[in-house]
Amino acid sequence: MENNRPIPDNKKPGGFRFNPYWIYGALFLILMAMLFLPKNAGKTTNWKEVRDMIVQGDVKKIVIVNDRIVEVFLTPDAIQQKKYGVRKSKDYLGGVEPNYSFEIEKGYFNNEILDLKKTLSEKNTDPNDLVIQYESQSDLFGELFQWIFFIGIFLIFYNMMFRKMGGGGGGGGAGSIFNIGRSKAQLFDKDTKVNKTFKDVAGLQEAKLEVMEIVDFLQNPKKYTDLGGKIPKGVLLVGPPGTGKTLLAKAVAGEAGVPFFSLSGSDFVEMFVGVGASRVRDLFKQAKEKAPCIIFIDEIDAIGRARGKNLMQGSNDERENTLNQLLSEMDGFGTDSGVIIMAATNRPDILDSALMRPGRFDRQISVDRPDLQGRKEIFQVHLLPLTKLSSDVDAHKLAAQTPGFAGAEIANVCNEAALIAARHNKEAVDMQDFQDAIDRVIGGLEKKNKIISPEEKSIVAYHEAGHAIAGWFLEHADPLLKVSIVPRGVAALGYAQYLPKEQYLYRTEQLMDSMCMTLGGRIAEAIFFDKISTGAQNDLERITKLAYSMITIYGMNEKVGHVSFHDPQGEYGYQRPYSEKTAELIDQEVRALIQKAYDITKDLLTSKKAEVEKVAKALLEKEILFKADLEVLIGPRPYDPIEEEVIAIETPSQETPIIVPADDTIALPEAPIDQNQSTTTVDTYSTNGTVSATEHHAASSTDTDLS
Repeated sequence: MENNRPIPDNKKPGGFRFNPYWIYGALFLILMAMLFLPKNAGKTTNWKEVRDMIVQGDVKKIVIVNDRIVEVFLTPDAIQQKKYGVRKSKDYLGGVEPNYSFEIEKGYFNNEILDLKKTLSEKNTDPNDLVIQYESQSDLFGELFQWIFFIGIFLIFYNMMFRKMGGGGGGGGAGSIFNIGRSKAQLFDKDTKVNKTFKDVAGLQEAKLEVMEIVDFLQNPKKYTDLGGKIPKGVLLVGPPGTGKTLLAKAVAGEAGVPFFSLSGSDFVEMFVGVGASRVRDLFKQAKEKAPCIIFIDEIDAIGRARGKNLMQGSNDERENTLNQLLSEMDGFGTDSGVIIMAATNRPDILDSALMRPGRFDRQISVDRPDLQGRKEIFQVHLLPLTKLSSDVDAHKLAAQTPGFAGAEIANVCNEAALIAARHNKEAVDMQDFQDAIDRVIGGLEKKNKIISPEEKSIVAYHEAGHAIAGWFLEHADPLLKVSIVPRGVAALGYAQYLPKEQYLYRTEQLMDSMCMTLGGRIAEAIFFDKISTGAQNDLERITKLAYSMITIYGMNEKVGHVSFHDPQGEYGYQRPYSEKTAELIDQEVRALIQKAYDITKDLLTSKKAEVEKVAKALLEKEILFKADLEVLIGPRPYDPIEEEVIAIETPSQETPIIVPADDTIALPEAPIDQNQSTTTVDTYSTNGTVSATEHHAASSTDTDLS
C-alpha cells in the first residue's frame, strides 16, 4: 500500500529545509569575528620616522609583537595637535588599535633600541620614559580559516565519493555522505512498471509455475488462507549462469501487482563497518511500509557465504555482520508477514545453512538448462525481434544443434546470426548465418587469416581424428557431433564437438571411456608422428581432474578406499584431510589410472590406424566433418542404439562441400530427438600449450582438483 499523505513543503525531498540551529551558528561566528578578527594595524611607517617621533617625545609606547611587528602608539598631545595626521585609536574587544606599525628584524632592532636610548641620554631625556612592551599574539582567524578550508575540502571530497558510491544520488539521496547506510534497492511499483511478463519466459515451465504460484498468492490470498496455508517467506532461484533466474524475477516484478524491490548482493557490501547491516535494516523498513511486497536479491552469494570459513578476516567480518542482520530480518524475533524474499545464485553450495533453512527460503527452485523443447521455445522468443528471417530458419533444427545451451547463449546465437547476416549484406537472416553463429559461440571467432604450416595442420588433423575414432569405437563415449580443424578462439587450432546424454549417475567404465576418448588426440600424434606436441594441454588437464575426482571424491579406487575428500565449502581450509602417505598413494593411483586409459586407447587406435588416417586426410581436405560424414568414411558407430535418431547438421556453404552419402542428401529428421541429449562437450587442440577453447558444459567431468 502506498502512503498518500501530503508532504509538507519543508519536507519535500531535495527541497530547502530551514533549521533554527543555523541562527545560533551564525551568532557564534559573528561573536568570534568580533573577538578575534585582526584589528587595524595603523599607518605603515619605518624606523627612521618613528625614531624622530620618539626623540621629539611624541611616542607613548611601542609594542613589539612576535619579534616581527612594531606597533607605535602616540601621546594624546601629539594626536590632539594633529601633528602627524592620525586619529585617536579605537578600542575593540581585544585591545586598542596602534597609530603606526612596521616590520623589523629582531637582531637589528635590538641594536637600534640601544642606540636610541644612548641618543635620549645625550639629550637629557630619560630613556625609561619610553615604554617598550613585548607581546606574543596568535592569528586565530588565520588558523581557524585554515582548519575550515581543509575540513571543507575533506567534506566535499567525501561527499563526492559517497555520491558516486550511491549511484550519483542528489542531496539527501542514497548517495549522500549522511545516508551511506540507506538501502540502494530500486523500487518498481504501479508508477514504474517492468516490461517483462511470464509470456517472455520460455523453456522454464516447472520453475515458472512455482514462481507464478507466489504471484497468485499475492493477488488471491484468500484461496490459500481458507485452507490454512501460508505464503512462503522466501524463494531461492538456483541454477547455472544464463538460465533465466533474473529474467524470472523481472517477470514477477512485471506481473505481481505489488511493490518490488530489486538489488544485488554486492549492494550491501561497503568499505565502512556497519554499512551492510544498516542497509539491510533500511531495506526491510521500507519493505514493511510497502507490504505486501517482494524483495529480490540477485547474486545473494555475495553476502550469503557460509560463516566462519574465511580465516583471513578474523572475528569481525563485515560480510558476516551483514548476513546476521539479513537472517534476523528474514526470520527473527521481530519479523512480520507481508514481505517475500526472492534471491538468485549460481553457487548454492557455498551459502550458509542458516540462510537455506525453511522459514527463510522455504522454496528452492532449480532453474536448469533447457531440454530440446525448452530450447525450441526460447529460440522462438528470440527469433521474434529478428524482423527479416529466411524461410529456411527452423527453431526445432536450431534447438537440435545447440544441446546444453542456456537461454543467454541462445539469445547470443540469435544476435550473432543477425550480425553475421548484416556483415555479408544479406537481406534476411538465413540458416547458414545461424550455423556460423553456433560455431562462433562454441569455439570462438574463426581465424581465417591465421597462418598454419602444413606440418602443424597435419598434426592438428591427426589429433582431432584420434579423438573422433576413440569416441566412435568406445561403448560409453559421447557420440560425435562435429570435428573441425578450422582455427577458432584465442588458441584453439581445432576442436571436436560431442553430444553426451544428460544423466546424473556415472559408472566407472563410463568415466574410463571418457578419459580414453580425451587421450585419443595425444596418442594419435605419437602413433603417426612418433612425437608429441603441446596441443594436448587441455586434454591432460581434463583427464587429470577427472582421475583425481574418481579417486578422492567418488571413491572409485580399491587401494585408497571408499572415501571422499570433497570440500565445496572450504571446511578443510589450507589443510588436507589426509596424511602425506595417503597423498602419495593418491598420486600413484592417479598416474596408474591415467596410464591404464592410455594403454587402452593406444591399443584401440593402433588397431584402427587405417580409420584414423581416413578421417585425418578428409579433415585436411574438407576441414569440417559431421557425424554423417564419418559414417560414410568408416561406417556406422557400432554402439549407437538402433532406435537412436541421427542429428544431421546441414552442410555449410563453404568453398568445398562436406562429404555426403551416395544420395547427396543429409536429411534432418522432423521427429524430435531424445530430449535427454542436452549437453555439448567441445574438445579442443590448443597451440603452444596455452589455454584452449572451451569444454562446453561437459557432463562427464568435474572441475574439482584436489591434487
